[in-house]
Amino acid sequence: MDRRIDPWGSEGVKDYDRLVKDFGIEPIQGMVKKVPDNLLFRRGAVFGHQDFGRIADSIKQKKDYVMLTGLMPSGKFHIGHKMLAEQMIYYQQNRGKVFICVADVEAYNMRKASLKDLRATAIEEYLTNYIALGLKPKGCDFYFQSSRSGDAGKANAYHRLAAMASRKTTTNEMKAIYGEVTPGKIMSVMHQVADILHPQLKEFGGERPVVVPVGVDQSPHIRFCRGIASRFTKSSEYDFIPPSATYHKFMKGLKGGKMSSSDPYSFIALTDSPKVAGEKIMKHAFSGGQGSVKEHRKKGGNPDIDVAYQMLYFGFEENDRKIKKIHDDYRSGKLLTGELKQILIEKMSKFLVSHQQKMEKARGKVGDFLG
Repeated sequence: MDRRIDPWGSEGVKDYDRLVKDFGIEPIQGMVKKVPDNLLFRRGAVFGHQDFGRIADSIKQKKDYVMLTGLMPSGKFHIGHKMLAEQMIYYQQNRGKVFICVADVEAYNMRKASLKDLRATAIEEYLTNYIALGLKPKGCDFYFQSSRSGDAGKANAYHRLAAMASRKTTTNEMKAIYGEVTPGKIMSVMHQVADILHPQLKEFGGERPVVVPVGVDQSPHIRFCRGIASRFTKSSEYDFIPPSATYHKFMKGLKGGKMSSSDPYSFIALTDSPKVAGEKIMKHAFSGGQGSVKEHRKKGGNPDIDVAYQMLYFGFEENDRKIKKIHDDYRSGKLLTGELKQILIEKMSKFLVSHQQKMEKARGKVGDFLG
């Protein structure tokens, strides 16, 4: 592939069909009707999976399963993060136990911030937004890598697993998967293996299917972890079900590339005022339109690269009939770029006003998740 895909260096993805082929990812289409309706699945924002059938069966048969995800506590919580939060809530609403890992050990090694500051960011920027979006404390295990549990038995089991995982790999294997490795990266990877596998330890509920919804940049972690799980099972030290995964597309930043915490004009934060969000969309949202109104009316726009349309498609316009009309009108030239942006601004403004009101109440519920 022309760009390296890894958790630390991937620059964005253009050809998802190629990734499905290169990484052994199964297309999600065959699973969409096997689970309760979800916009992200239905519209292809979640585009691939590995062993998701186990999760679909667990949902249908009302059996126990876990959804595990992680967060890197850095920067503002933005609409790109919202896509993953909606998946957490979807699984929770469908009887899944939700494990949310704050990757503060990884962030400490990679971002050079203090654990205290990382913890504060995780709570104020991430957990508070999750709660406002609909996450419930019942059936949710929100934890920090640096302090897994106040229960000594659970904490020891988690850290023991991370240590034992290191014997199931080699430096050469890690270099082949991740490229250059450092002591900090090695430690981060071992913790992430423990994060993904530990919900199946008896101390945390025992053997059951686990699904990890990720962007494709996390594919190396998933492949590595599935291999470690198999090696543990073969050695009879643990009996793990290899973790399942779903893969979602990256939501484009306003400028058409990745959202970057160092560039506030590349994303819309969920704390941005409607006015600020509207200005960002009008001034910075990459357009698929033509250079003039006359040319646009004649040739039409390209919704596939238009950021305003993509944001509507992946969540801000939930009505399938309406999003199809927006798509067709823009493609034909009937709908202009400015008009398309205005549709998004109206949807975004309504969402932000409602969400920020919910955030005020959410701050009072944080303690329910940190017991």
